[in-house]
Amino acid sequence: MGKFPLHKTLKSEVMAVCRITVLKKMINRDLVDKYCSLDLSDQCLGCSLLAVGEEFLVEDHNTIPEGFCAWAWGDIQKDVTHIMFDGSYPWMKQPGIAISSCSDGLMPVIFKVEKLNS
Repeated sequence: MGKFPLHKTLKSEVMAVCRITVLKKMINRDLVDKYCSLDLSDQCLGCSLLAVGEEFLVEDHNTIPEGFCAWAWGDIQKDVTHIMFDGSYPWMKQPGIAISSCSDGLMPVIFKVEKLNS
């Protein structure tokens, strides 16, 4: 079965390209020490999959960017979709931007999701 006839039009005229930027990696050392069974050394600086400043382009809100953490994608995909379809949040200083994070309570990663084209 084929795609909807408007799929190409919607994708090219409504859905923007967006960029995900890793803004910050954190480690909640007190919680790691209290609850984590893994032996995380004092040298651990948080998530080992992503680097601060790393950027990912998203052209399809249903496709995880290559090299992006699947768990983090599950957490931020709703914000990516919202921004790609011209959404904004009223509490943000600039339209077309969202600050989102993965749900890892021990070592969360903070992302900026931004629309690149109109």
